[in-house]
Amino acid sequence: MPLLPQIGSPRDLEALSSAQLIELAAEIREFLVQNVARTGGHLGPNLGVVELTIALHRVFDSPNDPVIFDTGHQSYVHKLLTGRQDFSALRSRGGLAGYPQRSESVHDVVESSHASSSLSWADGISRAFTRTGRNDRHVVAVVGDGALTGGMTWEALNNISDDNDRNLVIVVNDNGRSYAPTIGGMARYLNRVRTASSYESLRRSSDSLSRRLGPVARAVYRGVRGGTRGFLSRFTNNAELYSNLDIKYLGPVDGHDLPSLIETLRLAKSFGAPVIVHAITEKGRGYEPALRDEADQFHAVGRIDPDSGEPVSSSSALAWTDVFAQELSAVGAERDDVIAITAAMLRPTGLQQFAEQYPGRVYDVGIAEQHAAASAAGLAFGGLHPVVAVYATFMNRAFDQVLMDVALHRAGVTFVLDRAGVTGPDGPSHHGVWDLAMLQLVPHIRIAAPRDAERLREEFREAVAVGNGPTVLRYPKGAVLPTLPTIERLDDGVDVLQRGTAQDVLLVGIGPMAHVAMDVADRLRAQGIGATVIDPRWVIPVPSSVVELAAAHRLVISIEDGIRVGGVGTRIRQVLREAGVDTAVDELGLPDEFLDHATREQILEDAGLVASKIAHDVVAQVLGTRIPVARPADSEEDLISEFTRRTSGEA
Repeated sequence: MPLLPQIGSPRDLEALSSAQLIELAAEIREFLVQNVARTGGHLGPNLGVVELTIALHRVFDSPNDPVIFDTGHQSYVHKLLTGRQDFSALRSRGGLAGYPQRSESVHDVVESSHASSSLSWADGISRAFTRTGRNDRHVVAVVGDGALTGGMTWEALNNISDDNDRNLVIVVNDNGRSYAPTIGGMARYLNRVRTASSYESLRRSSDSLSRRLGPVARAVYRGVRGGTRGFLSRFTNNAELYSNLDIKYLGPVDGHDLPSLIETLRLAKSFGAPVIVHAITEKGRGYEPALRDEADQFHAVGRIDPDSGEPVSSSSALAWTDVFAQELSAVGAERDDVIAITAAMLRPTGLQQFAEQYPGRVYDVGIAEQHAAASAAGLAFGGLHPVVAVYATFMNRAFDQVLMDVALHRAGVTFVLDRAGVTGPDGPSHHGVWDLAMLQLVPHIRIAAPRDAERLREEFREAVAVGNGPTVLRYPKGAVLPTLPTIERLDDGVDVLQRGTAQDVLLVGIGPMAHVAMDVADRLRAQGIGATVIDPRWVIPVPSSVVELAAAHRLVISIEDGIRVGGVGTRIRQVLREAGVDTAVDELGLPDEFLDHATREQILEDAGLVASKIAHDVVAQVLGTRIPVARPADSEEDLISEFTRRTSGEA
């Protein structure tokens, strides 16, 4: 009888024997492969933490002992062991989130999937438990080795070592990879531990000996192996790194040896002080297609065939990231001062091609966006033009460095923000919706939002031509949109996409939302409402021609896929008021809320950022009345009929 369906909570693990736990691990791997293959998701990281997660829930008492995952993409096994085994709609609306989510379970504590923050959470929670007399509770932080490249981890470790009177266990899940192979000095240090012949030989011989000699020998073995400067650590000297921080260290332990993991975690639990457990795991464990994937070992996959690992359907559509990758390489061939920086995301941000062509001109700084931005300022001072490629959501972490290190010093640095706007299934921490509102606060910054591939290429070239301040290029996830031709380019670079026969409405489409603006204009034009559509291309600062065009229209509608509060539309409204232009402005964008996981189309529809809803509201404004959309009769067709009736003199 299968074991996994019998696990409704972590406490159900207590009834299983060691042999059954191993059997359960095999069932979980099969479950993950079969289910994630149907929906897509983070497969490789979760295959690597099966035994580790089982051991954690066998030893600790979640949720009384909070377990914090850094990052949350390695929490699928945790979900399975805490009563969430319906993966049929994983990362889809109404289904399980791809990361921990408090609304799903009391076992989920930290929802943010931005790396390197878990130890700060653990530090705070453990201090609170101690201060409020809850000394019987433990806090466990599971940290991928990639997270150790982030500065917050070391800030937290420094503070954790300052107070040893608390129950805090830090598990370093060391698989040598973050998204791709982990880089930097810390990675090289841990890699020496993983590959040391002394570790491998002693692990095999000591495990074998302990099993032959029985319980007494096993107790001696774990005592020798688990000391602050344990038997194995004397050969690797790994404990010295952490003992200098005054934090106890256990390991390294085989992250796929359940008995050893359980015994090591029990020992860590008994210390009564902060302790680090170093577990060596294998990303993609047990699934041959993942192990063969040298790029990222199936870190994140779409829908795949579970037997072969091959994509179920492959799209030939060109992605925004691919267009950037091609243009960066082309610019790199023309300018040897252009270099690239990534924060542990070489392939996902499109830098792989450039790195292969110009290997000495790419710097991977690890999960350290703050360092990337400040270092870029230094590179610019030294005569280079850095291109910093990050996901838009991770740009939030580097705001201070963009402001004080890049902009204040007028450094010529180009930031390329992939996955800007609504990203979809990865949920609130991965939507790149804050960049437009956040970055436009920076003095002297210039922000471009291309609407199609041709604009991306030209705007990127314009960005790297700026040497006296920061430039930003942002684009969404997925395939590029069809080319929207320009009927006129104004002197300040604004593209006019359509001229209205009557100057009723000016539609300002920001980046890919220009396509929505064109759809709205077509709907309005069919009913005799004149609509001009423009794409500013460079949205910050607001071009002067936008002000001039706004003054000549009755209504301005800005459409953006960032948060509406403080967005580009707000900036346009402010600029118009400063210029004495009193044309009404409607700023359309996303609500200032954390958006749950769903498809991009579903989220945009919820926010009213679809042509039918926008046209409906424009017609209502032109009629001079606000008619609630909630009433079933108030369809776009009803409003258009009312508009036709009034303008024909029947009213």
